[in-house]
Amino acid sequence: MGSLLERFLGAATKILDVIGGAALTFMMLLTVADVILRATGRPLVGTFEVVALALSLVIGFTIPKVSLDRGHIRVDLVMVLLGRRSQALLNTFTRLICLALFAIITYNLFLVAGELRASGEVSPTIQLPAYPFAYGVAVCCAVECLVFILDICKIWTGRYE
Repeated sequence: MGSLLERFLGAATKILDVIGGAALTFMMLLTVADVILRATGRPLVGTFEVVALALSLVIGFTIPKVSLDRGHIRVDLVMVLLGRRSQALLNTFTRLICLALFAIITYNLFLVAGELRASGEVSPTIQLPAYPFAYGVAVCCAVECLVFILDICKIWTGRYE
């Protein structure tokens, strides 16, 4: 059985991944509908805006699950030449860099979302507020930080790889 953090991240990333997948499906259906309706001379207004905002959900909401599952492409040319302790140190170092980067991204996205909310900024055509999308991606980046913390814990308890 996994730790409480592992169980939480397993459930949370699965939910976020489903939301990201639903946003991708929605983008696809909306684009197809717009292309068909555009051929009849009746394009959907605001399709570009909605697709752009939904893309933020697709990218932001799926990153934590891919990281948790270690689904990113890796090249282990150097790692296979190193000993176990050196691999652990290098893996920890890269996770710490990623953790710092995503912590900065999370912090700044929360600031941007707050500014968008305070200013009342909306999309130009259909007046859709942008701040919920920024908050959503910020939360996903915070979850990504937890994934990196879990990875570091796994590295030093011998459960990584």
